[in-house]
Amino acid sequence: TKTCPFCKMEKDYLTQKGIVFENIFVDENEKKAKEMIKKSGQMGVPVTVITGDDGKEEVVVGFDKEDLNKKLGIS
Repeated sequence: TKTCPFCKMEKDYLTQKGIVFENIFVDENEKKAKEMIKKSGQMGVPVTVITGDDGKEEVVVGFDKEDLNKKLGIS
């Protein structure tokens, strides 16, 4: 969401690490908000969906650097 401090922190972190991402504001897009809840089982943000080369999706709920680093293969 536009007002979430953890979303901003995660965007800054991913940008700093050179990770390209799509930013979706679920507070402005009801369809994407429903999709986020379905994929994560959560209403909290940020929710990060990482899609592998094989199309498999992994979900990170919250700004969890350790899980992001692990799933993205970065440090």
